[in-house]
Amino acid sequence: MAGGITDTGELYSPYVGLVYMFNLIVGTGALTMPKAFATAGWLVSLVLLMFLGFMSYMTTTFVVEAMAAANAQLRWKRMEKRKEDDEDEDSSSGVSDSDVLLQDGYERAETRPILSVQRRGSANIFEITERVEMGQMASMFFNKVGVNLFYFCIIIYLYGDLAIYAAAVPVSLMQVTCSVTGNHSCSVGDGTKYNDTDKCWGPIRRIDAYRLYLAAFTLLLGPFTFFNVQKTKYLQIMTSLMRWIAFILMIILALIRISRGQAEGHPSMAQLSGIRNLFGVCVYSFMCQHSLPSLITPISKKKHVNKLVLLDYILILAFYSLLSFTAIYCFRNDTLMDMYTLNFTNCEIISVAFIRYFLGLFPVFTISTNFPIIAVTLRNNWKTLFHREGGTYPWVVDRIVFPAITLIPPVLVAFCTHDLESLVGITGAYAGNGIQYLIPAFLAYCSRKDTQLVFGSGTVNKHLSPFRHTFWIVFVLIWGFSCFVFVTANIVLSESKL
Repeated sequence: MAGGITDTGELYSPYVGLVYMFNLIVGTGALTMPKAFATAGWLVSLVLLMFLGFMSYMTTTFVVEAMAAANAQLRWKRMEKRKEDDEDEDSSSGVSDSDVLLQDGYERAETRPILSVQRRGSANIFEITERVEMGQMASMFFNKVGVNLFYFCIIIYLYGDLAIYAAAVPVSLMQVTCSVTGNHSCSVGDGTKYNDTDKCWGPIRRIDAYRLYLAAFTLLLGPFTFFNVQKTKYLQIMTSLMRWIAFILMIILALIRISRGQAEGHPSMAQLSGIRNLFGVCVYSFMCQHSLPSLITPISKKKHVNKLVLLDYILILAFYSLLSFTAIYCFRNDTLMDMYTLNFTNCEIISVAFIRYFLGLFPVFTISTNFPIIAVTLRNNWKTLFHREGGTYPWVVDRIVFPAITLIPPVLVAFCTHDLESLVGITGAYAGNGIQYLIPAFLAYCSRKDTQLVFGSGTVNKHLSPFRHTFWIVFVLIWGFSCFVFVTANIVLSESKL
């Protein structure tokens, strides 16, 4: 996440990239979508899901376009550097007006278009060959205020991510291991509503068990925040495999139950009170813009990358719809859990104990592997935000303060609440809104403006978004800011009724 240009890594085919993007988008957010569907109504949910999928696809093309523009400017700067080195070696060589290039991007408005760059092959100048992260693009195309706002938005989103992860693991462990009847995990999802003050083991209440699990989770995974960790390829393969086994199992089990006439769900068409959380869950569930540089850059052939991304979004829409519709017709609205996997830990749903425990503990395994990576990413973003050119941090600040301010806030949030639907909804509706809509729209606008100043109005970015008209950027910005107002007003009105 922190701005910087890194190695592209090993190249892979466009279809492998399609699979990677699918795996990235379909994650924890999908597990909270069935309950959000049930609370908002199936028709409203389907319409909003399709619309937000379209909006996410549009802003994804904006980010790809900005990546191409950033690559072009990096090439231009290297060409300028080589030219200046050549001129230093031979000061007697003349330079024509059309070859005068400006080194500082902020002074481009005072120069005319770079005709020499176009003559050298403008068709390839926009090729995406270097991985330029969103932080680096923000520093290239935004002013100082814009860069700080970008990091503020990404940091808030990562805090929300960590709070969701910190709550999801203890919730899953509590639901699986705590039971009023003492018959472990068999009564979870049977329609019984438990309070946090209900007993878990002897004098230990459910909320006490949750906080004990949260403390253990923090002690086991929290220390990784103070070190550097990397996600290995084999770990990614293992977690992806577990995720797909779990999702397919849940869909098949729900379909079997429906086909046998055991379905209990009678979802309504529309419930406006549930739109707020549904919006946040959908935004969170389509989030991929911040990781696009890592996904798109290694693709070997990028000629039809926008079409492949569109195919990905269509497949994801179909998958989310299948998962959610089977859930809301299989289970009653009041029995759907915040974490959908927990609905399958009931003995009446599935008699095989291994499958019950696998689905019940599925979030524990997958989320636990991601938590340290997200924490280190957040810590590095904090360092980048406050970093001064040429300066270094004292050891205490670098190794203690930054990891502490990374780890403590999300753990405190998870300690105070384990309402996963609200955590996902708020994270998606606020920080996710900024990352998925506002930042890509501003990146597209500013990169187009800079490209025209540097390369001339006749130069065309080969990865220009299909939504190239300025209307679409304005539309996304209006939509993003309207969502902020709507969600805030909805929260205020909801709280005032309580």
